[in-house]
Amino acid sequence: MALVELIMPKMGESIMEATILSWLKKPGDKIEQDESVLEVATDKVDTEVPSTHGGILKEILAQKGDVVKVGKPIAIISTVGDEEASPVAPKAAAKPKPESKPAPIVAGPIATNGSGTVHVTDYKSSTRFYSPLVKNIAKEENIAVTELETIPGTGLEGRVTKKDLLSYLQHRKLGQTISAVQQKVSGASMPLVPASINAGDEIIQMDRMRKMIADRMVDSKRTAPHVTSFVEADVTNIVFWRNKMKNEFQKREGDALTFTPIFIEAIVLAIKDYPMINIQVEGDRIIKKKEINIGMAVALPSGNLIVPVIKNADQYSLTGLAKAVNDLARRARENKLKPDELTGGTFTISNVGSFGNVMGTPIIVQPQVGIIAVGAIQKKPAVVETPYGDAIAIRHKMFLSHSYDHRVVDGSLGGSMVRRVADYLEKFDIERSI
Repeated sequence: MALVELIMPKMGESIMEATILSWLKKPGDKIEQDESVLEVATDKVDTEVPSTHGGILKEILAQKGDVVKVGKPIAIISTVGDEEASPVAPKAAAKPKPESKPAPIVAGPIATNGSGTVHVTDYKSSTRFYSPLVKNIAKEENIAVTELETIPGTGLEGRVTKKDLLSYLQHRKLGQTISAVQQKVSGASMPLVPASINAGDEIIQMDRMRKMIADRMVDSKRTAPHVTSFVEADVTNIVFWRNKMKNEFQKREGDALTFTPIFIEAIVLAIKDYPMINIQVEGDRIIKKKEINIGMAVALPSGNLIVPVIKNADQYSLTGLAKAVNDLARRARENKLKPDELTGGTFTISNVGSFGNVMGTPIIVQPQVGIIAVGAIQKKPAVVETPYGDAIAIRHKMFLSHSYDHRVVDGSLGGSMVRRVADYLEKFDIERSI
């Protein structure tokens, strides 16, 4: 009998781990090669993992809710339907056993806090990743595993950094509780202030995606001091041009021509004029991005939000952008996006006008430094210059809101960038072909 390990597959260039949502098979079930065995979640996307071999599912090594790194074993498959014992993959088979027995965890290194309280400092029992430096500081300060796991991290993928730990220790010495530290120091996204609940109130548990959105929004506000600049643009030419071209485009391409690709094109052109808006911040370093990858916020039927990314948006024609926008939006609402399509963004656009809003103050998608919200297009009376003098005319107007990271983007750059986007929209060629 041959036993093989089913490992967590690589599902994207920047995807390093995934959370197990559910197992579609149970031990003893027969599975075919390429048949889906479990469902995992990676950065808002739920993906089914197929079996690499056909046979019998012998053992499940990672349970629902576990976070597993790419390349780690998650199950054992017998490629022959023989039920005899076999000494295959002792490492993988033995891996989950310490978790099911409390003794190995308690038997790890311990320390006392001076009052006789015993703290377990064997951080191998934790499902979170901690750097050697963080572990050493935690051991020196007698921080138990359970206590360390309550500290919110500001590092990559929510990891606890040295700064996070030292801030926590500083507040702990002042006698503050863990709950208070979570709120005051880290700005934890899940407020611990009790809600007022009355008879008839409905309590709704956040789903996984909503929790993730909440975490990231609070992390972004905590990380970057947001400033928002506003510009009103005259998009009359765009409205007339789209009304003239949309039926032809629909017949030729079999797809809708919306305003979004036109807005994205203008943003791309403005980024080329102001490349220092296409950056990221890492500590005291600024990373100037070569690629222009535009994320676009998409509202899902569930009420949640997702941001797929158009990679190398500057290399698309307007037709290409239109098809890319429609494809990503459609697959986002059908939960068919690939993990890689949600990563790598360098700037983001959010269309709040689709909800009838005239403007908004969007929150930056970290580690980007800017995001533009486009409002609803409205007919307004406006003063227009003519060869015969000024006149009042009905024009189509729209507000653009640019939120940017004031650590590295000052008002001059942030304001000039959104003004340039408006300029490109106002100068749109009404005779343009597509």
